[in-house]
Amino acid sequence: MRLPGLNAQGNWDIPARLNMAAQCLAHPGKQVAIIDLSAGAPRELTYAELTEMTDGLARALLRRVQPGDRVGVLLSQSPWCAAAHLAIWKIGAISVPLFKLFKRDALSSRVKDAGCEVVLTDFEGQEALGDLAEPWIADRLGIDGGDVTFADTGPEVPAVLIYTSGTTGAPKGALHGHRVLTGHLPGVAMSHDLLGQPGDCLWTPADWAWIGGLFDVLVPGLALGVPVVAARMPKFTPERCAQIVAEGGVRNIFFPPTALRMLKAADTALPGLRSVASGGEPLGAEMLAWGRKAFGLEINEFYGQTECNMVASSCGARFAARPGCIGKAVPGHDVAVIDADGKPTKGEGDLAVRRGSASMMLEYWQRPEATAEKFRGDWLVTGDRGICEGEFLRFVGREDDVITSAGYRIGPAEIEDCLLTHEAVATCGVVGKPDALRTEIVKAYVVLKEGVPARAEDLQAWVQERLASYSYPREIEFLDALPMTVTGKVIRKELKARARRQVEEQP
Repeated sequence: MRLPGLNAQGNWDIPARLNMAAQCLAHPGKQVAIIDLSAGAPRELTYAELTEMTDGLARALLRRVQPGDRVGVLLSQSPWCAAAHLAIWKIGAISVPLFKLFKRDALSSRVKDAGCEVVLTDFEGQEALGDLAEPWIADRLGIDGGDVTFADTGPEVPAVLIYTSGTTGAPKGALHGHRVLTGHLPGVAMSHDLLGQPGDCLWTPADWAWIGGLFDVLVPGLALGVPVVAARMPKFTPERCAQIVAEGGVRNIFFPPTALRMLKAADTALPGLRSVASGGEPLGAEMLAWGRKAFGLEINEFYGQTECNMVASSCGARFAARPGCIGKAVPGHDVAVIDADGKPTKGEGDLAVRRGSASMMLEYWQRPEATAEKFRGDWLVTGDRGICEGEFLRFVGREDDVITSAGYRIGPAEIEDCLLTHEAVATCGVVGKPDALRTEIVKAYVVLKEGVPARAEDLQAWVQERLASYSYPREIEFLDALPMTVTGKVIRKELKARARRQVEEQP
């Protein structure tokens, strides 16, 4: 089976003129596009209805917005969120996804950096925006009138500006062209065991303000003709997740690792699924084994980042997963582990993607120096460390997260995975703590499950028995909660700062 987005030779199938809105709406009008659970009882929205909503917003925007202008979208999972992005792309403008849980400072930094004068939102978002930009209530703009012509855009014309989560400094805007959707299609298909089978229906608890929700689920689903479930989840709970799966007829899910861990902690099974994909952090063998029990299938791990997404993936329909690995390079993407000179290496090095990947950003918005620093010759350097094991890619850790202890280089992900297999551990974060003798020691910050006690020495012994003797956490500190990004990733830089302060405050 040929993967979508690629031609018969396995190269990118990208025409000279390309508009993402046209890609998403090119299906029969009576076909179901979105199953809306955001307002209660399930409602099926057809492609004809979605097109009508898109054109209504597009007509309103044309009175104020020019091609290339940035327009914010401050909406949760809903048909209007989908129509907002499609309308912006249809007229040749640039959409800027904004997260509904952002507070004023986070909204301000993105809206001002992008230069958004107009933001499509709802009444809740209008209140949050204040005077930062002109809020337009999406569902009040009307849908009457004729069709709107698709802008004559090409694959390199800017279409969407997605801000990074800011785990390594101030958020930067990754500017993507209209080819970015095509660039996601083969990886999305692989991560869902060849998505597009009869009966497939796609959902994620990840908000559509992030590249994982928008381009791993919503937009590819629309482009491939797979119904997408819209269901707002201000806070993830296993109970609500199971309810959405049942009510929406969900067959294919993208779960961030944090959601999987919460499902595992609650011992929640979700039978009847055809595929489960996960990305953002590597899963361990224990989590994969639990997935087989809870879902009756293999969890397909995939890899990417805001700047260049969906470049590696597992695919249970094509090959067996290898625990600790993030899959194989997705066809169309040239992924390698490179050394400091930008040459592929057989040892540990920097995970990188060669120029030519269709999901690769055009640039960092108005940051030419940061854009240049992201590349090493023809390679976009992800900032992650990895090892090639034949065709498989093993994730070691963020370049600035790798721990150097007594001459050993230790990736925190493996230790975190091991700790998470202990019955008392709800979540954890592992960092290097400065140490005069060893350079760094491994320190773990652990949140225990409610009502399940554990001592530090118990967890240390647990890791010592399962991993290398040099990599167990020499210190464990128990916390009520870990610092998290809004996408559910542990902010290790805050944990590292905490560890450094502890050293500096020692007498």
